[in-house]
Amino acid sequence: MHRMTAEKSANCLCLVTGAAGFIGYHLAKRLIREGHRVIGVDCFTDYYDIEIKKRNVAELLCNPNFTLHREDLVESADSLPGGVRWVFHQAAQAGVRASWGREFAQYTHNNILATQRLLEWARRSKPERFIYASSSSVYGAAEKLPMAEDDLPLPVSPYGVSKLAAEHLCNLYHHNFGIPAVSLRYFTVYGPGQRPDMAFHRFIRAILDEKEVVVYGTGEQTRDFTYVDDIIDANLAAVQAERAAGRVYNIGGGSTISVNGVLEILHDLMGKDIKIRRESVQAGDPPHTYADTSRAREELGFLPRTDLREGLAAMVKSFTGRIR
Repeated sequence: MHRMTAEKSANCLCLVTGAAGFIGYHLAKRLIREGHRVIGVDCFTDYYDIEIKKRNVAELLCNPNFTLHREDLVESADSLPGGVRWVFHQAAQAGVRASWGREFAQYTHNNILATQRLLEWARRSKPERFIYASSSSVYGAAEKLPMAEDDLPLPVSPYGVSKLAAEHLCNLYHHNFGIPAVSLRYFTVYGPGQRPDMAFHRFIRAILDEKEVVVYGTGEQTRDFTYVDDIIDANLAAVQAERAAGRVYNIGGGSTISVNGVLEILHDLMGKDIKIRRESVQAGDPPHTYADTSRAREELGFLPRTDLREGLAAMVKSFTGRIR
């Protein structure tokens, strides 16, 4: 499968925040494979099993072109080294459903304050590009589909508010201090190594264990699911696209499907009956997402290359070593 690369600018010094997490790990691994040196930063929050993050980092540390800073950006961004050419800010406190109530303090700390501290560091270190991992959650329950970057963002969860606030910070630092910031709005990322709290991971694990699959609502809510390798492609395209600085881009998988439709594909791939338990719709979950990716296609040359069935097959294989 052809993938976008950054080989024309090989041997860059890159900073990847959230390097122990799902997307950060895949991104760091790809950058190293393409000849770059990577400084990874992660504070190892316990939102999910830290052992998963430790395994990711252990693999990365096997390569001499990777170094790890285990620290909180809010407290220590000032001490990050200079000379970084590309910044990939993937670190965030994840989870829409967990962002309500007193837990929101973690979202302001890890999503908003951490981004502001990193941007202040970037003012001094002057990287060539600063990529911020935003989210489709900034749109909320959009009235118009597909969602376009110029639509008014109206998040319906505290998590979405925190991601939008950090986006605004990137924009402010670009316009006031020339930070070459680019915001990529990811639409539901999946693939091997996906966080255990996310739907596809939970579905596959439950099916394999012959337990009930929990579905919130009717299952007719739809999502634009994006394979992790396509997300990495978008990041590599954004660091080199001349017009990207100061811009926002939707990064989606290219189609939408209902949760019930996903379960049908998993039934076909795994050959197992699926027991479903339906629970109430969760606060902050929009009914539909669908990315208009025309801007990313025209300005970044981005096209998603992995369709949902192919991506789900790769996930199932990562659990079982085989597919049906």
